Amino acid sequence: MLRQELIKKTVNYLEALPDDKIVEIKDFVEFLYQKHEEGILREGIKELSSRSGSFKFLEDEEDLYTLDDIKETY
Repeated sequence: MLRQELIKKTVNYLEALPDDKIVEIKDFVEFLYQKHEEGILREGIKELSSRSGSFKFLEDEEDLYTLDDIKETY
């Protein structure tokens, strides 16, 4: 199904619902939209930080601990 068809079908369903259910759906859509936006922002930040080289100095850093340092394993 195409995007426009899905939107039209959804709107048709919404028009048949009572007001309290429409408010509930609006809240859920806002929640989904916010999660989507946060995901885009998070990916953008990750991309920028990986390209910036800000933490490049850590690649040359010697490991402080090894597996031999573990006293208890779970």
